[in-house]
Amino acid sequence: RQIPLEDGSSAVLVLVPFPQLAEYRKIQKILVDELEKKFSKHVVIVAQRTMLSPHCNRSAKNNGPRPRSRTLKQVQESMLDDIVFPAEITGKRIRFKMDGSRVMTASLTAGEAPTLEGKLDTFAGVYKTLTSKDVRFEFDVAHE
Repeated sequence: RQIPLEDGSSAVLVLVPFPQLAEYRKIQKILVDELEKKFSKHVVIVAQRTMLSPHCNRSAKNNGPRPRSRTLKQVQESMLDDIVFPAEITGKRIRFKMDGSRVMTASLTAGEAPTLEGKLDTFAGVYKTLTSKDVRFEFDVAHE
């Protein structure tokens, strides 16, 4: 799926079934490199997750409360983890601006900084398209 970015370029989003995410992560670096060569665009792999409404009707077969892994917040946090996969998120901060807007800042492990440095704007654009939330990424040098 093509995702248009703010700078006029586009990125390729690959949605994979959640049960197969572990297998894709084993080969993700090689797969992303090959797809980026083929499409000459940044490629992001994200698992396809299910969100349930807080008011969803649970049938007799699926009775019980809504699982935490199916909440909107948890699904969006998991998407963020998928987007930055080779790196890990070490911290998050939300900045509330005077105009009421929010900007989340996510700190990433510095070990993957050389490979992901040019993709941070792409990651932010893909996350904004998927969730309508602004995010900034920075590399955390203190935890290395």
